[in-house]
Amino acid sequence: MTTTEPPVTPARRRGVAVARTRHASARVLAVLARSAAIFVPVFLVATFVTFALRSLSGLSPARIQLGEDATPEAIARIESQWGLDKPFLTQYWDWFSGVLHGELGSSWVNGADISTLIGLGLGVSLSVATFALVIGVVVGFVLGTVAALRRTTAIDRAITGFVTVISVMPAFVVGIVLVAVLAVGFGLFPSAGYIPAEQGVGPWLAHITLPALALSFDVIADVARQLRSSLIGAYQENYVTGAVVRGLSPRRIFFGHVLRNGLGPTLATLGQKFPALVGASVVTEWIFGLQGFGRFANDSAQAGDVPAVQGVLVVSIALVVSFNLIINLVLARVMPASQRGV
Repeated sequence: MTTTEPPVTPARRRGVAVARTRHASARVLAVLARSAAIFVPVFLVATFVTFALRSLSGLSPARIQLGEDATPEAIARIESQWGLDKPFLTQYWDWFSGVLHGELGSSWVNGADISTLIGLGLGVSLSVATFALVIGVVVGFVLGTVAALRRTTAIDRAITGFVTVISVMPAFVVGIVLVAVLAVGFGLFPSAGYIPAEQGVGPWLAHITLPALALSFDVIADVARQLRSSLIGAYQENYVTGAVVRGLSPRRIFFGHVLRNGLGPTLATLGQKFPALVGASVVTEWIFGLQGFGRFANDSAQAGDVPAVQGVLVVSIALVVSFNLIINLVLARVMPASQRGV
C-alpha cells in the first residue's frame, strides 16, 4: 500500500514561513528576557557601586574649586550647592534618576555638562574601536579559518606563530611604528588628529585607520586563535562524520555544520572586546592626538572630577551590557542551541 504526500500549495508555504517567523521571534524574545534578567541587576549594582566611589574617595568639589586652604564654611556652602549635604540614598536616587534620563550631572572642574563632554569623546573612540573590531574580525576570521583548514601544515604553523607575535605587541608600540613608517615615512595617512564623518568619509577613514590598526592586533590574535580551536573541535564532532557519510560536499559541511557551530566561542569572545577597545584606547589616543573617551576618562581621574569619572563608568557599563546583549541575539540566530543559556 502506497501513500502519497499532499501537494505543497502556496498557502502551505505561507503557513510554514509564518510558523518559522513566529518561532524565530519567540527565540529572540526569550533571549531578550533572559538577558534582561541578568543585565538589569548587574547594571543596578554596578551603578550603585559607581556612585559610592564619591564617598569612598573623600573628594569634594570645594577642594577642587577652592584649594586645600578652603574654610569649613566655604566647603559646606559649596557642598550644599551640589546637594552633597543630603542623605546618601537621596543623593544616589537623584543621580540615578538623571542617569535614566541620560543626564550624568555637571563637572566639578568647569561645571560643563558631562553627557555632552562624554558624547564628544565617545564619538571618536567608537569610530576607532568599531573600525578596529571590523579589521580584527575580518583578518582574524581569515587567519583562523585557513589555519583550521590547513591544520598541522606549514601554513598553520606560520599563522600560529604570527598570531603569537602580534598578541604580545603593546598597542602603543604598534602605534609608534605605524606613525613612523606609514605616516612619516611614506605619508600614506595623517599622523594625528580626527575629522568627523560628517565632514567627509574619506578624511574620516584616513584619520582613524592607523589608531584602529594599532588596536586591532589583539582582536586579530584572539579571534584567530579562538576560531581555529573551535573549528578544529567542530570537525571532530559526530554530526560532521555523519555529513561525510551522507556524501555532502566539503563546502556544504564547512558552511552548514562546522562554521555555524564553531562561531559560538568566537562571538562570545567579541562580547568583551569592543567595550575593552573603547575603554583601553587612552595610550593610543595620546599617540595619535585624539580627544577620545579614554583620554577624557584619564584627564577626569587625574583632576579628581568624580562626577565625570562616574559618568565614564556608567557609559562603560552601558556599552558592556548593550554589546553583550547584541552578541547574545546573534548567537541565538547563528546557533539556536545557545538559547538554552545566556
